Amino acid sequence: MGQIKHIPNILSALRILCSLLLLALQPLSAMFLGLYLICGASDVLDGYVARKTNSTSSLGASIDSVADVVFITVLLVVFLPILQLSLWVICWIAAIALIRLGSLLVGYVKYHALSFLHTYANKATGLALFSFPFLYSISGLTTTSIIICGLASCSAIEELLINIQSKELLRDDAGWMFRK
Repeated sequence: MGQIKHIPNILSALRILCSLLLLALQPLSAMFLGLYLICGASDVLDGYVARKTNSTSSLGASIDSVADVVFITVLLVVFLPILQLSLWVICWIAAIALIRLGSLLVGYVKYHALSFLHTYANKATGLALFSFPFLYSISGLTTTSIIICGLASCSAIEELLINIQSKELLRDDAGWMFRK
């Protein structure tokens, strides 16, 4: 049973490794999309397995959050140069990044820890980001940018406000809409 408890962390570490390997592949090639799907599957499975095996931990939550940041950063590095984003989209992405960094800074000062939160808004944003290649092929760049940046803005602002207002770090805060 002890070894099973490590599986969620191994899945998160796998996401970090696979994310970094994406940098070496041709964007949107079959190999890229296959590895991309492994990253997505590991993101879904790590939390699920941790909850089912009663092996959730603050270390595991931190590794999961770092894996998410690595994956998103890699996607930005891969896709931003090949997409012809409008200046307003680039500014919007930069503003979201600044809000996220501000939230982490507030959390670190208050809690002396990385304060990535697992809110439903953050999960929805993660799903939208993961769906980018598919949304892009269906809806085009402008609509996809609005959908993803809109969700990311809401979740970033919510996370910042939660970190400002909370007295303690609650990584699994569902978010404001789900509070009683």
